[in-house]
Amino acid sequence: MPARTPAESAPRSSRLAGLDGLRAIAVGAVILYHLGPGILPGGYLGVDVFFVISGFLITGLLIREKDSSGRIRIGGFWMRRARRLLPALVLVVVVSASAALVVGGNPLVHLGRQVLGAATFSSNWLSIAATQSYFDETTPELFRNLWSLAVEEQFYLAWPFVILVVLAVRLRQARVFIVLAIAAGSAVAMAVLAGSGDPSRVYFGSDTHSFGLAIGAALAILHRDWPASTGRLARRSLPAIAVIAVLGIVALVITLPADNPFVYRGGLALVAMLSVVAIAGAIISGSRVGAVLDWSPLRWIGARSYGLYLWHWPVFVLVTDALPTPPPPGTEWMLGSIALTITVIFAGASYRFIEHPICRDGFRATVSRWIGSRPRSRQRIGAIGSAIALIVTLSGATGRAIVVDPGMTDAQAAITHGRESVLPSGPKPSTTAATGTPSPGPATVPGSAAVPGGDQIDAIGDSVMLASAPELQAGFPGIQIDAVVSRQLSSAPAIVREMHDSGTLRPVLLIGLGTNGPIDRQSLDQIRSIVGPRHEIVVVSVQAPRGWTDGVNDTLTRFAQQYRSVELANWQQDISTRLDLLARDQIHPGPAGGLIYVRAVTDALQRLADQPPARGPNHFGIARTPL
Repeated sequence: MPARTPAESAPRSSRLAGLDGLRAIAVGAVILYHLGPGILPGGYLGVDVFFVISGFLITGLLIREKDSSGRIRIGGFWMRRARRLLPALVLVVVVSASAALVVGGNPLVHLGRQVLGAATFSSNWLSIAATQSYFDETTPELFRNLWSLAVEEQFYLAWPFVILVVLAVRLRQARVFIVLAIAAGSAVAMAVLAGSGDPSRVYFGSDTHSFGLAIGAALAILHRDWPASTGRLARRSLPAIAVIAVLGIVALVITLPADNPFVYRGGLALVAMLSVVAIAGAIISGSRVGAVLDWSPLRWIGARSYGLYLWHWPVFVLVTDALPTPPPPGTEWMLGSIALTITVIFAGASYRFIEHPICRDGFRATVSRWIGSRPRSRQRIGAIGSAIALIVTLSGATGRAIVVDPGMTDAQAAITHGRESVLPSGPKPSTTAATGTPSPGPATVPGSAAVPGGDQIDAIGDSVMLASAPELQAGFPGIQIDAVVSRQLSSAPAIVREMHDSGTLRPVLLIGLGTNGPIDRQSLDQIRSIVGPRHEIVVVSVQAPRGWTDGVNDTLTRFAQQYRSVELANWQQDISTRLDLLARDQIHPGPAGGLIYVRAVTDALQRLADQPPARGPNHFGIARTPL
């Protein structure tokens, strides 16, 4: 090992400027992404900012211990991590699971696997093994957000051994190169394995999503070897570059949705690199960036960011399912506001009474001081008894919540029923709805033109269409349905092209997509270009408590208004007064809701059929002149 430089010998402050502010920005982005869907399409990127900060801080701690004592006490390091992370985590798990037992239903689904993942820091790999999608709206798992904590904990277990090897390398440049090579390997693995389907495997995987931690670690190694007096040029230019980096992160958080392929082919790595530049510019001596990020409100949020991250998602899931009726359309923001208020209160109390004291003094000293603070022995006995009773109650409730897992959410049940109806060997749909009312087939009003039958219709959709499949089949016998969970409109042109080229495309195309994210007009125009003006298209509007649905419905409406052969099935309008017919997610219909879905489609087909004949040959409609 080479002789230590003056920078290595110089004492370092235990607190570095700007890091709490960056934590606040990161946790704020994640919370807005979850609690206010559509507000920040790229809010999930805040997790990658956390990864970089964690890699930087943890590596710095290990390096300073190695420099000061000549060795790293790995057991002591792990104990300090346990003191920092476990108290808040255990509290969140037992309180949330107990509340889920009271609420019942959807929050209990897969709870046993999630608690096991929290206890073993393996949430990410258990989700991968269960093929659970991070982006699946039909199963809002109570502890889904713990995947990132699992990635960090796995890093904490392995990294001390790695850093010992790295620090044994004599050349400073080689140390940084080794760590950056690890980061590059992880980022390349994500890009290669991402594929074109659901990216949850590479998003959850600690092998494919550790580049942020490694990039932060590389900065810590560089920081160790920085000269004690940084040059004037660096002191002036690095903070300015850091400002650009922070603005770049904010821009990506505002504009980069999770379904963009770029996210997994360099986007997340770009966020990690911007984060490391922001950190470097903030911690440099005299940096104005660090001073700005040390603004008191940001420091307060940043110091409690761990608790805020832990609490916000389970609280949101519980609040959503605890309401007796869905909130009226346009008031979904109230759910997020209620969940945020509860989150701030719980996270603040956890930090003050549990996290900070235990992290500072340890488990035993904190418990002893709390018990010993009671002036009389009777009070101390009462406090101990109350604490034991609370622990037993919460632990028992958590165990009971695991046992009563219903297996699937109400939305999943509706989707599963629909999926079974479209399988070749699945049950034939009944011609009578579950409510006992006749199925709404393509019957016509006297004096109106006949609408096409099911044997003339191809339907391409997402989980909403899948949940409505039994009713669609009953209303339009012979309809061909291709619907899958989490499908985006951007995938539809390729599906339609394959049908067209194989000669299986029917005269009428029903498109039910847009629930899972914003859409672009280009995809709709591509679909119409493929099918041609002699085919009719019906697009179904979207009902979902998501920030992008108004934009989706506006785009679909304008598209339908522009062409004679295109019509809008206004599912959102028709179901808006009967949200009680949807699952708790306010997205997926049961049998009675499926009837309304079919009625919206039937009305759209009727409007197409009732149009005056177009001049020239016609086959179920021809494109009108664009408006």
